[in-house]
Amino acid sequence: MKIILASKSVARQNMLQAVGLQFDSIPADLDEDALTENAIAQHQSPREIALMLAQEKALAISKQNPDVLVIGSDQILECDGEMLYKAENEDEAKDKLKFLSGKTHYLISAVTAVKGSEILWMHADSAALTMKTLSDDYLENYCARAGEALIRSVGAYEIESLGARLFAKVEGDFFTIQGLPLLPLLQYLEDEQEIGL
Repeated sequence: MKIILASKSVARQNMLQAVGLQFDSIPADLDEDALTENAIAQHQSPREIALMLAQEKALAISKQNPDVLVIGSDQILECDGEMLYKAENEDEAKDKLKFLSGKTHYLISAVTAVKGSEILWMHADSAALTMKTLSDDYLENYCARAGEALIRSVGAYEIESLGARLFAKVEGDFFTIQGLPLLPLLQYLEDEQEIGL
């Protein structure tokens, strides 16, 4: 069965490739900010928003590819009751990391499967990450070395590489932290879509 991942996320693509899935990657062209603002106005939780964005991405690609199984995924970062978004530049990333320093934040990752514009399955999972208290020097050194990770991920870090050094404690599934609840997705694909090894 042909699969499309409705995402340009390198981390998500790497996860699916690593477990031997064959797929095409086609990012959905959505106004995620407007969708999120509308969801917040309706008092939706971060989990509900993550699921909604994952579904909207998959549905957008499914309209153009009705005979293909489309996987949509999204991730929300919540800290102190605030939802945070990807930084546009290094200065924004530094401000975000200063805000997260010494605190526990939550990553909520959602995934959905759609075919023929019908939502077949969805799942969301969360992880709690406690960041060390970062000195100005430590933060400067991290930002100098992190490169594109500062603007590529919602937390301004990639846990699978240099970002791991920012944390004192991590509770939750490693794949969820990277942006995709991989194990439940694989179970769905094997059980319901008969996509095995």
